Amino acid sequence: MARTGRASAIPADKRVNQKRTGRRIQEAYVYGNAVRKPEIVHKPDVRKQLEERPKRQLSNEVRKNRDKARHMNLGYVVFLVGALCAAAFVLVNYVQMQAELTNRINNIASLESELNSLKLANDEEYNRITSSIDLEEIKRVAIGELGMTYAKEGQIITYNVEGNDYMRRVSGNEN
Repeated sequence: MARTGRASAIPADKRVNQKRTGRRIQEAYVYGNAVRKPEIVHKPDVRKQLEERPKRQLSNEVRKNRDKARHMNLGYVVFLVGALCAAAFVLVNYVQMQAELTNRINNIASLESELNSLKLANDEEYNRITSSIDLEEIKRVAIGELGMTYAKEGQIITYNVEGNDYMRRVSGNEN
């Protein structure tokens, strides 16, 4: 019987049914009735092979390019230091501005709270003063002690205002 593919180095009577999964080979079933000693196949160590492999000679151009890449010239270093300083300056200023903004927001909130409490106190005081005024007592003092009288028919003058909220007295009409 001809087989296609790889030729097996293991004799047919010692052949093992193998299942390939990726790179690992798993032994699934051994044909025969006697237990055989496992054949240990030593795989060469890949690391040792890489270490023992002779290094290729680099061309002069490649060696020069690698040397240039390893060494930075003074101008490039100065540029990088300047860019780093500028970035640090911007970052520090940004953090300071954020802290200042937070402080101002907190200050505004405390001032608004103080304003609201002052408005409330002012409204309470206004209501207290308004409720304590006795209009009858004011009328009695004005008429009795200060000599106020009610206006007579000839003393009341009516007028129309066209656009102004107040009126100035120009002539001296004393009645």
